[in-house]
Amino acid sequence: MDILLIDDSVTDLRLLMDLMLQRKYSVSVAFDGHKGYQLAVMHKPSLILLDVSMPGMDGFAVCRRLKANPQTCFIPVIFLTAATELSERLLGFAVGGVDYISKPFDAEEVLARVGVHKRLVPIETVASDSPAQTTGGADDEPEAMSRDQVIVAAAQTLLQSHLASPPTLENVARQVGTNRRQLNEAFQTVCGLPVFGWLREERLREGHYLVAQTDTPISMVGEYLGYSTSANFAKAFRERFGCAPRDLRSGVQTHKVLEQSNAEA
Repeated sequence: MDILLIDDSVTDLRLLMDLMLQRKYSVSVAFDGHKGYQLAVMHKPSLILLDVSMPGMDGFAVCRRLKANPQTCFIPVIFLTAATELSERLLGFAVGGVDYISKPFDAEEVLARVGVHKRLVPIETVASDSPAQTTGGADDEPEAMSRDQVIVAAAQTLLQSHLASPPTLENVARQVGTNRRQLNEAFQTVCGLPVFGWLREERLREGHYLVAQTDTPISMVGEYLGYSTSANFAKAFRERFGCAPRDLRSGVQTHKVLEQSNAEA
């Protein structure tokens, strides 16, 4: 089993390495989030132990990128943290972590939690730790994503979960481990739109689906998507799709009635 340790504390890394080597695990180490993410993409470890609090790209940002990349999204991540707040633990699970180990470490707890997740790793993944078994053809690998694509995918997942009240651009950039300029440039490259241009389109796309495919009151659709009033939602909807939400729903309902009548005839 190959384990990647990502932590900016030399003391903590030394302790974790000693514990992992006791169990004959293969270990690789990174001292910051950027390097840890790169190692994960290159080596695809069976399990990652990831510190939450690191300068630059913190553990949550690393995990968001890992889960946005098809080449690493399957790797289980155990967070390492000295914090005790429930909100931080819930955020860790929300971004894709499978477990937490508290600092300062208890050796038996570390080994027990790692052992549990070792048993949960698919057999073929564990077997592939052997160099002789990692030489499959290119068709066996998920399609590689560029750095911009990974950043955009991670940011889109974050924004889709906060459609009504999105974080600021600076906050989004920080949470995916980049800065405002690079984030907007990545969106322009991948989507042809800046971040909040894409968010506007995503809101209206979701609004179009909810209006056309559900019976949710249109006022509630607008509120759900973060529009301050129904009028503002209707105006944005009309500008984007060329008709009012009520007209679209009425047309869809009429079309369904006609289809049903034709089927019964």
